[in-house]
Amino acid sequence: MITSVVRLDNVPVRERFDFWWDTVARSVVSVDASSERAADFWAEMRVIDLGPVQMSRVRCAGFEAHRTMSRIRSSDPEAYQLALVISGRSGIRQERRETLLAPSDLMLYDTSRPFLAWSSSDPHGEDRGPNASASDGVIVQMPHDALPFPAARIRRLLAARLPGRHGVGALLGELLRGLVSQSDDLSVADAGRLSSIVLDLIITTLANALEADATASLADPNRVLLLRIRAFIEQRLESADLSPATIAAAHHISLRHLYRLFQQEGQAVSTWIRQRRLERCRAALADSRLDILPINMIAARWGFTNDSHFNRIFRSAFGVTPATYRRQVRAQHRHPAPPA
Repeated sequence: MITSVVRLDNVPVRERFDFWWDTVARSVVSVDASSERAADFWAEMRVIDLGPVQMSRVRCAGFEAHRTMSRIRSSDPEAYQLALVISGRSGIRQERRETLLAPSDLMLYDTSRPFLAWSSSDPHGEDRGPNASASDGVIVQMPHDALPFPAARIRRLLAARLPGRHGVGALLGELLRGLVSQSDDLSVADAGRLSSIVLDLIITTLANALEADATASLADPNRVLLLRIRAFIEQRLESADLSPATIAAAHHISLRHLYRLFQQEGQAVSTWIRQRRLERCRAALADSRLDILPINMIAARWGFTNDSHFNRIFRSAFGVTPATYRRQVRAQHRHPAPPA
């Protein structure tokens, strides 16, 4: 099973607003949120895990969410998020650009940059009834390096409306709606293949918006294979058996071919696996719910069984030791910086 569902039915009414945004922080991205409906807030979310691609179908009462630099410093998945509006109205402000979205619109934003997002059932934010569907949409999250465009070009698309009613944007929208409606029937084996399909259509949609030629990227079998291999790795980061040899065997290619695929991206396959595992460790250390776990247990879960080696490579990657990073994140939560 690759799907999980979050509802507020069994959460006391007075606790629902805080519970919801804590859940969003774990499943999507952390924000500072407010709502005129905070006292009787309602929401539900269906999360679909496709490896490097995470999808969330979210329905909730109207809200305003601000992702500040303080939030980014505390926890950043270093990802792009693509939003599809199914019903209601939404808006976002990022990179000095503000966009209002209507049903079927698509929009891209960056978790590593501050943004302000909001949603409501109509332009005036007047929800109809206690369980009215103020907003309904899909959020797709993918790592920065999943998109084959220079970051400077992608910045041109942040918080800009992308066409979702015709052309490839409409195909992408139909695919996302179909996946969330059929998610209960999806298996773990489907995840890698679906991840590649979703990414391919996102790349094509963005390429069209950039007036770029998507053909070269999507027609290159090595590029498609690399996306599939990365999805395979993401699903098995906890496995002690994950190695270049097992990856190559699972994809019926030689080790030399596997090494060449990653070398073309400027990184060795083992280095990429180690970095993804380190990022999982960093996310766990930033999660206050896991404070009861010692650092060496977190490290061992992601394949780092030597304490001194883990300390050394974590510091090399992130500039501080694991223990120092955990203390810094807790201190930031106790004394947050002023909103950016």
